[in-house]
Order: sequence, then structure tokens, then C-alpha cells
Amino acid sequence: MSRFFAALTLCIALFSGAVLHAQTLSGLARYEAAGSGFSARGAALTLTLNLSQAVPYRVYTLDTPTRLVLDFREVDWAGVDSAAVTSARGVTDMRFGGFRPGWSRMVADLDAPFAITTAEMSRNPDTGQATLTVAMTRTTAADFAARSGPPKGDAWPEALAALPKKLDDRVLVVLDPGHGGIDPGASRDGQTEKELMLTFAREIAEELGRLGTVDVLLTRTDDSFVSLERRVAMAHQAGADLFISLHADALAEGRAHGATVHTLADDATDEASQLLAERHDRADLLSGTDLSGQDDVVADVLLDLARQETEPRTKRLARALIGGLESKGAPLNRRPYRAAAFSVLKAADIPSVLLEIGFLSSERDFANITNDAWRRSMAEGLRDGIQAWIIADEAVRGVVRQ
Repeated sequence: MSRFFAALTLCIALFSGAVLHAQTLSGLARYEAAGSGFSARGAALTLTLNLSQAVPYRVYTLDTPTRLVLDFREVDWAGVDSAAVTSARGVTDMRFGGFRPGWSRMVADLDAPFAITTAEMSRNPDTGQATLTVAMTRTTAADFAARSGPPKGDAWPEALAALPKKLDDRVLVVLDPGHGGIDPGASRDGQTEKELMLTFAREIAEELGRLGTVDVLLTRTDDSFVSLERRVAMAHQAGADLFISLHADALAEGRAHGATVHTLADDATDEASQLLAERHDRADLLSGTDLSGQDDVVADVLLDLARQETEPRTKRLARALIGGLESKGAPLNRRPYRAAAFSVLKAADIPSVLLEIGFLSSERDFANITNDAWRRSMAEGLRDGIQAWIIADEAVRGVVRQ
């Protein structure tokens, strides 16, 4: 990181006396009007909501009056045309906005009792765009009242607890089981992404523990909600050497199959930096550097410099993980290495990847992911890939330091 800190000092000197205008940035998911809205057919009522990125959500109904409620983390509702969204029969009005720090709410008034039958958010693996589909069907007033009410037992996240620091002679791997708590992720036949990925993370941690020189930190150890920013903050606070986010998504019509490893896209650095303006918690973005007093433009430049140092290490990590999975016979996607603008990969100075071990919407992948023996084999492959990366990374960085 020596070149990075030299460049950092130069940039601060160049920009400290300049008059800079902050960019208009937004780290929020954006509402996409095209294709969004309610549609009614017979006794069925369906809400389709297109967003610029996937976000944690929950859906439920409330009685007296009858209404559909959706909570999100967090959505920019600019451009919403309430009249267009509520033009379908069955919906009379809609309201939206923030209701607690970091969370947005959308409320649709219903002119009759409709029970929720399914609610699913799918994500395009190439663009990161997401579609939430809520299917409802006409029911009786008594049944609607019995089904309605806010989700029970949901705990909103507390402040980030103190974490132990890594030891100098050991490698710290942060495993991030996707979703959790009020955010179930994909689901199929009673299995949820959040539960499967927590189990998988524990299995990988057990395998890594066999190496003797690796420590593991899980961003969550139970069924609790952890925000994307909090996951990255935990990695920084603990001094992580690498970060792996674990997922098993679902796509409409089951068109995607096999494992994929994602890194942050080259053209997504600005999008990843947008959280600077929204969250203002700049200590979470770059270890060892205080960005809290810097202009957004200055901070963006410093983050780009850090990414230049980290990017080749991240690419080597992605390829090593793919190699480890391939050695165990894992079915890989036809394009196993991809890049996209995932917010959870925004740690500029920590090699970070998002692993889709498969897709719950694929018959083959679903059978594999729910099979204990198959997951154990994949955990071994990831262990081998991580070990290969550690050896190669130390060798390369040793040459660079010289």
C-alpha cells in the first residue's frame, strides 16, 4: 500500500485549497418506472416493482383499513407516479417515503381483502437490477384479518459491537452469509437462501480452520439482519485480509445455472462510492485513513487509488476460488467470472468477491445446494482456492515490497 499512501498525500495537497463542488450521488436503490405497477386479473392482484439494485425487504398486510405494506432498505422513490402505479382495479391509493433511519416504506390501500400468496425478489446477475413481485388473491375479510399484522420477532440491528483485531502472523477471512433476519433472500420448497448460506459459511469456516494459519469471522452467526454497510464495516474493523459474500440466488424461469464469482466492475467504482454522500460513515470505506473531513470528490479519488492497488489481488482471488471449485467438480456457470456493482464489494482496500454457489431456481443447483455432502465438497474446494491465493498473494506482494 506504499504507493497508495504516497498518492493519497499528493491528492490531499492538490485538492485541499481547491474549490470543489460535491457530486450529486445516491447509494440508494432507485425506483424504475418502466414495467412497475399493479395488475389485476380475475381474483388475482399482482405488484411488480423494478429497482436499480436488490435490497432487503419485507411484505405484509394490515387491516382496518385493508392495505399492503412494503419495507425496504432503502429506496429512492423519485419519479414514482402514484396514479400510474395504482391504476389497476383493487388499489385505491399509494404512499411512500422514509419511516426510520435507513429504511423506506410503501403503503398501498386496497379496496378489498387480498391475501399475499408469494413475494419474491429476483436479480439480474449481469446488471444487478432487481424485480420484486408480490402476488395476491382475493380472500374473505375474516381470513385477511387473521393473516394481517407486522412480522413478529423482527429485531432491528443494533450498533456495531467491538470485534477482535487480527493477529499479524495470521490471515483473517471474513465470510458474509447473504441476507438474514427480515431479509430472507431467495426461497424454494421451504428452503431459504439466508439459512442455506449461513450453514455453508459455517462449513467453509470449519474447513479453513484446518489450515492452522487462518482465522475466520462471520458477519452474522444467526438469523439476524445485517446491513450491507455494516458487513463491510465489520471487515474493516477486524482488519480483514479478504472478504467473501455468499449467495444462492433465484432467477425467473430458472435460466441461470452454476457457480459464479463476482468482483466489483471497473465502471462501477462511482456507484460503489455513492454511499459516501448517503451514509457519511467514511471510516467504513478505507482502513487507516480518515476521510471524514474530505470533500466527496477528494474521497472518491482516494478510493479509486486504493482500488488500483486492490484490483489485481481481487482478480487473482476470484480465479483461485473458481479453480478450487472446479477441482471438486463444481458445476460452473458458462461465465464463472463476472463483475458487477454490488454494494457489499465496496471495500476499496480489501480483496472482496461475491460468490453465487448456484441458483435456487435451477433444479440441479437446488438439489446440490441442499445436499450436505455436496456443500462440504464445495467448502473444501473454496478452502483450497483460498490457500492457493494466500500463497500467491504473499509471493507477489513480497516482490512488490522489494
